[in-house]
Amino acid sequence: MEVLDIVIIGGGPIGIACGLEAQNNGLSYVILEKGPIVNSLYNYPVNMQFFSSSERLEIDGIPFISKEAKPKRDEALEYYRRIVTSNDLHIHLFEKVETVKKLNGTFTVNTSKGNYTAKNVVVATGFYDLPNLLEVPGENLPKVSHYYKDPHFYAGQKVAVVGASNSAIDAALECWRKGAEVSLIIRGPEVGQRVKYWVRPDIVNRIEEGSIAAYYNTTITEIHPDTIALNTPDGKKNIPNDYVLALTGYRPNFEFLEHLGITLSKDDKRLPKYDPDTMETNVDGLYLAGVICGGMETHKWFIENSRVHAKLIVQDIKKEKAII
Repeated sequence: MEVLDIVIIGGGPIGIACGLEAQNNGLSYVILEKGPIVNSLYNYPVNMQFFSSSERLEIDGIPFISKEAKPKRDEALEYYRRIVTSNDLHIHLFEKVETVKKLNGTFTVNTSKGNYTAKNVVVATGFYDLPNLLEVPGENLPKVSHYYKDPHFYAGQKVAVVGASNSAIDAALECWRKGAEVSLIIRGPEVGQRVKYWVRPDIVNRIEEGSIAAYYNTTITEIHPDTIALNTPDGKKNIPNDYVLALTGYRPNFEFLEHLGITLSKDDKRLPKYDPDTMETNVDGLYLAGVICGGMETHKWFIENSRVHAKLIVQDIKKEKAII
């Protein structure tokens, strides 16, 4: 079996950047992605618009041209797909990594479709796969979703949107504009301060005029087929409900990182241990790239400030290869 220089786990923008950097430097590699190209972006809401401008989403200096300064989901999908296809990157899609083991300085990566052997492994898996659960009775009902795709589905329905971040606010506004009766359930005292600056005034105005009901300092305590139970500052309350969009954020797969032998901080942040100059973890030859570096602080790393990880990793691997 061929021993690759690098196996890259995750085919998102940063995983693609790592593959491109490896290819440009003559290293053998493969990118393993459990879904389609840029799987996380594909699963974003259909109308999603990035906070970043298009040039800040570019990788390897390849121009990203969009209709507006801040591109939308479909434009990003097209951009990253074209990078993969035009550069003939070695990416295996719909292939899930199941185990990674290291023996005598070499990694064996077992997937749903085969096995790979490599001198180095890069984990660029992001954090969009595991939602933060409400952990309340009824959360497993079919009416509850931790992902939001298209507002048309909710037209004419009573929809509770849980959360105060960009994803929740975008969903609340879009569903309301398509004719849903929207209630925002917010654990804190206000709409999140990190909400996109051109969106936040919109939701605040809709709440103030009464178009969207907002329950601040409130949590859902139970979900029933036709209602939800709330714990509000004014006491317990039940409101009619058809659907719940629990958009309360996501987290990295910490169990997988621990399986790899990566040390995580003992506090709530669960920060993985790595060298910021090389991105190598406490396991020799095992690197992290992208948003997964932030643990539970998922707002710290984005495409624009983590794309440099690809160059740091490949530079370190080339240096080690030269020493050997």
